Amino acid sequence: MNQTTTLGHSTLQVNRIGLGCMGMSEFYGQIDESEAIATLHRALELGVNFYDTADMYGSGANEELLGKAFKQHWHKIILATKFGIMRDPANPAERKLNGRPEYVKAACDASLQRLGINVIDLYYLHRVDPEV
Repeated sequence: MNQTTTLGHSTLQVNRIGLGCMGMSEFYGQIDESEAIATLHRALELGVNFYDTADMYGSGANEELLGKAFKQHWHKIILATKFGIMRDPANPAERKLNGRPEYVKAACDASLQRLGINVIDLYYLHRVDPEV
């Protein structure tokens, strides 16, 4: 699994096989944190260095999971996380979009806190907010 590619016009070199982490915190049935962490660690052992998450996966739980799993491994990881889909805690199925600049900063700060890091490699809007 040594084939890499550069993301866009950046210097980010990622393995051509990455791991989307959404299902490790929600959406696909029972969640087993220890199994999810074991999967993340095994992917890293196999050479996967690109991991994708979002602040809305598990209402932040997915970013917390990656923060726990990769605490000692961030130097090996290229992390992508997304913002812009807001969920109502009282009704998690209800969603709205927010791409406003003040929200972007607050969402980024919250993601950094949950991940336990100072830098996000690829931070992008999950869905376009037609109001912005």
